[in-house]
Amino acid sequence: MADQSTKPEIFQLDNGTMRVKLTNLGCTITSLSVPDKDGNLGDVVLGFDSVEPYLEGKAPYFGCIVGRVANRIKDGKFTIDGVEYSLPINQPPNCLHGGHQGFDKQVWEVSEHKKGENPSITFKYLSRDGEEGYPGDLSVSATYTLTSSTTLRLDMEAVPENKATPVNLAQHTYWNLAGHSSGQVLDHHIQIWANHYTPSDQNSIPTGEITPVKGTPFDFTNEKKIGQDIKEVGMGYDHNFVLDCGEEKEGLRHAAKVRDPSSKRVLDLWTNVPGMQFYTANYVNRVTGKGGAVYGKHSGLCLETQGFPNAINQTNFPSVLVRPGEKYLHTMLFEFSIE
Repeated sequence: MADQSTKPEIFQLDNGTMRVKLTNLGCTITSLSVPDKDGNLGDVVLGFDSVEPYLEGKAPYFGCIVGRVANRIKDGKFTIDGVEYSLPINQPPNCLHGGHQGFDKQVWEVSEHKKGENPSITFKYLSRDGEEGYPGDLSVSATYTLTSSTTLRLDMEAVPENKATPVNLAQHTYWNLAGHSSGQVLDHHIQIWANHYTPSDQNSIPTGEITPVKGTPFDFTNEKKIGQDIKEVGMGYDHNFVLDCGEEKEGLRHAAKVRDPSSKRVLDLWTNVPGMQFYTANYVNRVTGKGGAVYGKHSGLCLETQGFPNAINQTNFPSVLVRPGEKYLHTMLFEFSIE
């Protein structure tokens, strides 16, 4: 458990152009303000004004880091070196986002908070052996840095201390580039550098297939409106895309580009991990957020770069197993611009 003397607080990173508010409860981005076409700052993430609603469980994973394993593990079970582990079934019949008390529900330690031109904040957390059923102690850190006037970088690290464990952290911010209170994101345009996706069964567990997106509603290889084909995929998008065709820079691959025609804001996302869950807030239902804004279905979009869902049980997926002596590294670069 977190040190009980550590209280959830809200911290700020501000470089004069963009402003980010975060809390050490779940390493959560509560607010992120960037300029629109007219230079007006607007908050482009869904969330709450204070830490209390997060503590009360009112957020459907708004803005937080989820772990020890993001996304779903089938039946909440996996085996490592002949030992079976059982996790809480918090989204029957599966374990979702680390269990009942995943990393998003923990109060992390603030180990460093720098001001200045490239302000940053580092959160640390020690996940104990057996926490939510996972094996071994795991030392985790997450550093958010404003690396340029309109760029946010997130570096997540995790080191298993004494046992092999699956690790798959994801940043679960809900984005709305028109402004957090502006309604649905179906008119946003998105491009995803993925020639393949992983189809899932009725319980949102991947079947194990890696399927071409060409000719399906999952083809975002060319930019298109989010709402264009969304009616063809049930409730909306909640699928893992295989990031296999983006250009690379500085060890990161281009994952997605989102554009809002009204504000002209653009978000380019780069990462070093193989997958990305594209989620269109299908289950957000009248959540009262910042300034009394009411968030409904499709009022935001999530770009959760990740290892593939249920990868610990799917041998043909990239491994999410990390052993003592190894280090898990996951970087996300969020570049904002006007277009």
